[in-house]
Amino acid sequence: MLSVFEQLTERVEHHLDVIYQDVDLAVSHKELAGTLINTMGIVEDKLTEEPKRHHNNWDQKDVMLITYGDSIEKEGEKPLKTLHSFLKQYCGDSINSVHILPFFPYSSDDGFSVIDYSSVNESLGNWDDIEDITKDYRMMSDVVINHCSSRSAWFQNFIKGEGPGSDFFFTALPIDDISEVTRPRTSDLLRLTETQNGEKYVWCTFSHDQVDFDFRNPAVLDTFVSIIRQYLDTGIRIFRLDAVAFLWKKLGTTCINLEQTHEAIRLLRTLIEHAVSDAVIITETNIPNRQNLTYFGNANEAHGIYNFSLPPLLVNSLVTGSCTHLKAWLCSMPPAQNGTFFFNFIASHDGIGLRPAEGLLDDEELGTLVNTMQNFGGRISWRKSETGEQKAYEINIALYDALQGTTKGTDKWGLERFVCAHSVMFALEGIPGLYIHSLLGTTNDYERVKNTSHNRSINRHKWQYGQLQNELASPYSQHAKVHARITELLNIRKEQPAFHPNATQFTLQLGEQLFGFWRQSLGRSQSIFCVFNVSDEPQMMRLSDLNLIGTDSWIDLISGETISLEDLEYEVAPYQSLWISNRLK
Repeated sequence: MLSVFEQLTERVEHHLDVIYQDVDLAVSHKELAGTLINTMGIVEDKLTEEPKRHHNNWDQKDVMLITYGDSIEKEGEKPLKTLHSFLKQYCGDSINSVHILPFFPYSSDDGFSVIDYSSVNESLGNWDDIEDITKDYRMMSDVVINHCSSRSAWFQNFIKGEGPGSDFFFTALPIDDISEVTRPRTSDLLRLTETQNGEKYVWCTFSHDQVDFDFRNPAVLDTFVSIIRQYLDTGIRIFRLDAVAFLWKKLGTTCINLEQTHEAIRLLRTLIEHAVSDAVIITETNIPNRQNLTYFGNANEAHGIYNFSLPPLLVNSLVTGSCTHLKAWLCSMPPAQNGTFFFNFIASHDGIGLRPAEGLLDDEELGTLVNTMQNFGGRISWRKSETGEQKAYEINIALYDALQGTTKGTDKWGLERFVCAHSVMFALEGIPGLYIHSLLGTTNDYERVKNTSHNRSINRHKWQYGQLQNELASPYSQHAKVHARITELLNIRKEQPAFHPNATQFTLQLGEQLFGFWRQSLGRSQSIFCVFNVSDEPQMMRLSDLNLIGTDSWIDLISGETISLEDLEYEVAPYQSLWISNRLK
């Protein structure tokens, strides 16, 4: 029988067989497998057991705060220290994980054009600050794996034609067949670059400052394994593979979601799990829903995938007063197998992506949503479609502003609508990701858009800590109200076994204005019926539609109100959320 280490070597070699099936390498796949295992720091004598399959390293207490390292600033203090203070004072144990967006030296795109993957941006702090946070919270770090900054040492060596990184980048020719390539941007794909070896056309999926790696060179793969090992050593346990769908390029194809890309993720999972058994990979693939689901593989690829369809569908429901499309989508979603989870979010540092709503909302509905968001101060980012026409790629807007009204205009229900949206997210199957500006009820930052000339800056406000503390200390401020309401929901959520990320979920049929689903704990001891009025009018709900078991007593966890089965109907106020649970014994 093969030892665990020998089984690992065989598995890595198989991954490499798939990844490099069309590439002639200077070394054998077995030799390369040994190099990667060594780079990951996996020692034969210490590897005594296989990682557990279909095992959940998470539960209902897992909630992630998404933030930039400098979303909160304090004069005379490095932002990472300020962030740590904020987490302890204003989040406590209502959240247990934090995603600090790229905290490395960068040249553009607010961190996603990385100059040096091995360093912490000096303006934010240092590795000691990162390690301090990892002692109190599970941390997710970005692995910006598709591209790096054109100002990186690697790309400068590419221009010089020598040194580390000189052969790390993908190039093509203008005469090559790139007609099918899927793009999230409208800039030219190829960047003309003068090098010591003549003119080169460098592949740039996102921008000309973000030059794409060439993973046909195994040194690139080995380098990223080394980067991940370094992050593991600092206490980071969750890895967000940014823009990973574009990782492998092949001329004459769409260059997205290719077989080699999926296999590369499986390889990274194999190595990471054998190095640290409870480490987790989340793939960031902002693509149509059906394609996104493939990144689970057979529970052997990403542990978690971003639920990209949720933000546009949920916002659409709340501004139209109809949950028809949200409900249809939820009915179609397969449950995540044990060992995998959906990463739910409704706001992030980016905008509300519209590609994941394609096929779920028609063009007219998407147009109405875009127009409504523009009326609330939002901006639109565009992409080129397959036919060359401009299409809305994402809506850039603070979520608080996105939910200030409906298609009819602004109204008095903004706060309740905003809280309702989060009540939905916190109750859904999966792990919730809460953007810091949603926790704080931050609104559109038009001044930042003006200063940066980037639409996404509208939802990337930087708070001065003293000002923020004053706002949170004032019980009547919008920010204090949002913080209190959201924190209350999180504290309720973390105590409910039925909100385990992998607990059973069934969609309820309650009409067009009442959105609902049923959650049942893994041990079947708890049921929670989650019901949300997505309209600005009171709605009557027939309690018989919930199938509440008569021998149990039922309570709404949010209001504390007992639900009497003697009542035939229950009136749900505009944007009210109900988490109706049987009392746990």
